[in-house]
Amino acid sequence: MIATDQAAVRPVRTSEAASMMSGSASPVPAGSVPLARLVDAELEVPVLGGRAVRHVNLDVAASAPAFTVVAEQVARVLPYYASVHRGTGYPSQQTTALVEGARATVARHVGARDDDLVVFTRNTTDALNLLASAVPGDTVVLDLEHHANLLPWRDGARRVVVAQPTIAETLDALDAELARCPAALLTVTGASNVTGEVLPIDRLARLAHAHGARIAVDAAQLLPHRRVSLEASDLDYLAFSGHKAYAPFGAGAFVGRADWLDAAPAHLAGGGAVETVRLDRVEWKHGAARHEAGTPNVVGIVAIARALAEFERLGEAARDSHEQALTDRLHAGLGAQRGIRVVHGFEDADDRLGIATIELERGSVGLLAAALGAEHGISVRAGRFCAHPFFDRVAGRANGLRASLGAGSTTDDVDRFLTALAKLVSDGPAHAYDRGPEGWHPLVDDRPRPEFAF
Repeated sequence: MIATDQAAVRPVRTSEAASMMSGSASPVPAGSVPLARLVDAELEVPVLGGRAVRHVNLDVAASAPAFTVVAEQVARVLPYYASVHRGTGYPSQQTTALVEGARATVARHVGARDDDLVVFTRNTTDALNLLASAVPGDTVVLDLEHHANLLPWRDGARRVVVAQPTIAETLDALDAELARCPAALLTVTGASNVTGEVLPIDRLARLAHAHGARIAVDAAQLLPHRRVSLEASDLDYLAFSGHKAYAPFGAGAFVGRADWLDAAPAHLAGGGAVETVRLDRVEWKHGAARHEAGTPNVVGIVAIARALAEFERLGEAARDSHEQALTDRLHAGLGAQRGIRVVHGFEDADDRLGIATIELERGSVGLLAAALGAEHGISVRAGRFCAHPFFDRVAGRANGLRASLGAGSTTDDVDRFLTALAKLVSDGPAHAYDRGPEGWHPLVDDRPRPEFAF
């Protein structure tokens, strides 16, 4: 059993969870259907005992399925796939147009200034490693960062500020650190991937600039849920990943001011990044091409652009309403259950994404996550979520369990999770499990595996 105290958890019924939200027994309309259609919308997964159930994906903070329109766009452009830049054939010219058109789409969506660069990368981690090679001075970071925005600075002049119990106190701590010793860059996450708490990036930008520093934002979590603008928020740099933004085809983007990037070493040494090459001398290009050596991930780039266009079609108001209803429903339901604790980073955070990380009063969250998947067809994540220093500071246990929502989530997804969670914490799994090098798994797993031929 995950918990031995039968009274520690009270299951939350669907009608009850809805009542917490709306004050009545009727489900709230917002969130009752997916905001957008995803490729996994009809996916059924086997569960132990021979049944199959509709998959509930509450792990979108790690990687989100593709929008259906993204998959359709990829299928449309694949026949035209060819070499990018300098090709004289019609497919090559169309492929080049697709990449450059996607660059313009990214710039528009993130509110880039006219002279900002859009560099296509593999993901947010790749983008921030690029920036780390370009910063001409100290970098100040918060301890709450994902490893993507913590580890790239490890070999440079990095100064870490520990986030305080409130956002207001954290801003004061950053203010004091930047006043104590000037820095070239403040780099922060837009939203915690552990707690979903959204940071005030506009205020952080003003704070950094007041001390002569630039600001970079890791928008991997924020961008799929909120519109972000470099110009409106006065940000200097922004990085995000396609795989968290419903474009899981292996690309990301880094957008921002050109001068540091033009002065930095080429991110990769290779074709496309150079003007001329001699055996004793290389002249590197300026602009985005300087850091995009080799053949780009055309499919991933096209996917990102189509996903961003779909965000714009859906509209900010619809996305906010959909996800806020689900976020409130999730946290209300978790707050009604005993035997768990929801992890928070700030006492005064008043804005959060659809992310909730919980700890168990007793038992293993790894076992709980395995049972949610194997017995209920619900995908979540257990661990420290590549944010070890922050998790270790704010959590009371070695690991947590994270549920995360998105455009394809519904109230039924939330309710299935809350019901399954309550049952598992109260009664324990219905099957036996073992713990191996890869974590917990059913002792006897009768779920069939799909056969993918290569």
